[in-house]
Amino acid sequence: MVLGRLATKVATVLRGKDKPIFSPHVDCGDFVVVINAEKVRLTGNKLASKTYIHHTGYPGGLKKETAKRLLKEAPEKVITMAVEGMLPKNKLRRLHLKKLKVYRGPSHPHQAQNPLLGVIKGAP
Repeated sequence: MVLGRLATKVATVLRGKDKPIFSPHVDCGDFVVVINAEKVRLTGNKLASKTYIHHTGYPGGLKKETAKRLLKEAPEKVITMAVEGMLPKNKLRRLHLKKLKVYRGPSHPHQAQNPLLGVIKGAP
């Protein structure tokens, strides 16, 4: 799937906006397990031009990474950051992110919970 389309659907399920009991000040969302994170795609020229920037807090501590390098090394981080950017910037954000589990390959340790596969439309 395309990264942005996946992230919007995951953020919606994490917040619980797909439920009739949704309330913006209550955490009523579900846990989301994303597998095969290395198969996520970026459209256009974003693979070469998109950069992820963070600052360490020290002088001269500005760190930059391209999307191509980050997708190769840690595709889980790319998906997590995309979903994080689509969640509201309030106290519930950290709770929503704790319910997101992202794995590089098809195997994950949540088989005992009987996860529903392909709940998000468009997922293979």
